[in-house]
Amino acid sequence: MTGECRHRQATGNLPPNGPGRSPEAEVVNRIRIVGITGAVLLSSFLTALDSTVVNVALPKMGRELSLNETELKWVAAVYPLALASFLLLGGHLTDTRGRRWTLVTGLAVFTASSTCCALSATGTMLTSFRGVQGIGAALILPASLAILSHDLPLRARTAAFGATMAILASSLALGPVISGVVTQYSGWRWLFLMNIPIGLAGLAVGSVAVPRRGPDRTDSQTLAAVSLRMIALACVSCAAAVYCLIEGPAYGFTRPPLIIAGCIAVIGSAATCRTTANHRNAALKLLFRKKAFTGGLITQLLWGLGVSGVYFYTSLFLQNGMRLDPTTAGLAFTPVASALLLTAPFVAPLARRWGDHRVSAVGLTLVATGLLLVALGSVNGVLVHLLPGLSAVGVGSALALPLTTRALEASPSHLSGFAAGLFSATRELSGVFGIAFVGTVVTFVQHSSASAEASPAAAFLAGYQTGLCIAAVLVAAAVPVAVWALRTRPVDGGEQRRPSVRTPTEGRG
Repeated sequence: MTGECRHRQATGNLPPNGPGRSPEAEVVNRIRIVGITGAVLLSSFLTALDSTVVNVALPKMGRELSLNETELKWVAAVYPLALASFLLLGGHLTDTRGRRWTLVTGLAVFTASSTCCALSATGTMLTSFRGVQGIGAALILPASLAILSHDLPLRARTAAFGATMAILASSLALGPVISGVVTQYSGWRWLFLMNIPIGLAGLAVGSVAVPRRGPDRTDSQTLAAVSLRMIALACVSCAAAVYCLIEGPAYGFTRPPLIIAGCIAVIGSAATCRTTANHRNAALKLLFRKKAFTGGLITQLLWGLGVSGVYFYTSLFLQNGMRLDPTTAGLAFTPVASALLLTAPFVAPLARRWGDHRVSAVGLTLVATGLLLVALGSVNGVLVHLLPGLSAVGVGSALALPLTTRALEASPSHLSGFAAGLFSATRELSGVFGIAFVGTVVTFVQHSSASAEASPAAAFLAGYQTGLCIAAVLVAAAVPVAVWALRTRPVDGGEQRRPSVRTPTEGRG
């Protein structure tokens, strides 16, 4: 076997019947492909599950650790905040330190922090280690996507992407159910303890199966797509803004720490914009010139602002307002995931028949309508009255998938990985700000109702319903943006359209 063939076989790019391929080598190569796919599936399952598994357990966490509503917001928000803030750094490390190094490091960080979360005795400890979990997930996600794209042969790659999407959709659908059952019968700490064997298995398989390769990006434009300075500024400004939105409603926006945090958020955002406008970040300018990418990014932001906060407060409403046990509260979310999974196969035919812009606009309209139906159904406090609205949110989220596909297709080939990372970061940040923003509305209305001598249950219900209405307005505002972004299918000179690959949790919107 020539040196070139050995290299191609080691990297997974040797054709099935290529020169130098012996039966023994074929068996070894298939085992290696299975190992790489297994490592990616285990890693992706962990990160997707932990994005949804905590919400249903929040009331019990609050009772055992004596956490107030503000502290519970931090437990829910710090994971996606850290994940979004460090996603671009994870992509940078994947390009510069290598895919296996980044994946293994991310899994080690995630597994260790899960252990610490399970052992946490205070809300501060739990929140801090949840943030470390998010950093580990930020290393895992870009490394996993790069491994699927570059370390598998074409035929195995297609099957691996399909398996990854299936297991991620399943983890998102089962997350609330698993959370309810585990929390009710074993305790919320087991939600983190069960990550340990999965993380260790991913570490073992990834260390052995994923090839040891250094950075393979030679395009200087890709390597210069984002600077570490911009990543640091974005992290600081986002954290400061979220701190203001979460702490402000409970303690007042005029406190000196909140004023300082607000100034840091404004200054950091201005500095980030200035750094982005610098000639060294011309790649960002190139991406934002693409109408489909910019529109998809804006739409994803509005969708996340509306829907993510609703998930958080619906969990509290089901258990604290309707007095449901954690298992039943988790099962209440299955219409969203089930409707999404059942609708997704029909999205592509509908888009070909009616156009991406019409299908996406109908999907976003359904999401907004579903949020209003949930608000109406919550009046009587009967679970069955919430199901039509939750189902509409799932169907609408599936129909909005062309926004993600077209946004990633619009990016140039040498920036496809960075574009996917930026899109994922926007999705996660929209979830964080959704919890904080909708939480601000809920808290304000709740306090106003309590001042008018309403009962605590009635005050929370009033705040919850107002938050749902605000969320519906935000999602509805994305409808004209989707029509504008997707009405025509621009063709870049010399650039062929390529099939996009959705990143691990993009089925959520």
